[in-house]
Amino acid sequence: MKHNEPDQIDRRILAELQQDTTLSQRALAEKIGLSQNACWRRLQALNKSGIIKGAIARLDRERLGLGLVVFVMVRTRYHSADWLRTFRARVTDIPEVIDFFRIGGDYDYMLKVVTRDMASYDKVYQRLIDKIELDSVTSYFAMESIEEQRPLPL
Repeated sequence: MKHNEPDQIDRRILAELQQDTTLSQRALAEKIGLSQNACWRRLQALNKSGIIKGAIARLDRERLGLGLVVFVMVRTRYHSADWLRTFRARVTDIPEVIDFFRIGGDYDYMLKVVTRDMASYDKVYQRLIDKIELDSVTSYFAMESIEEQRPLPL
């Protein structure tokens, strides 16, 4: 079974898993209308192909005391491979950065930071700018979460 492009059954499996990764193999197979063995084989193929990258628990950040979400926009004058390697290592070493993108437009990078409060965000900011030259860093503070961690549109 080739999984470069998932078929409709694979997409139904993926959609169900995005809603609830705790489904047993039997329950998943029943929802999709497959035998357990056929469902297991498809899951194995989806995992092996890298379409499924793992299973994670979606956590309620507010209940964990992580009430501040900051979108950090970074502009740089440096675009060398060495600078980028250093910058990536710096950013990925900050656990509060939960999403990290290289983007087009007025800025070069966008980071999503989740942390407790303004004081803890300032510590993240200080780590980000420490020993690496950036042209500008602009922070946008989320006032309300309308939708987070939505499933991918399949």
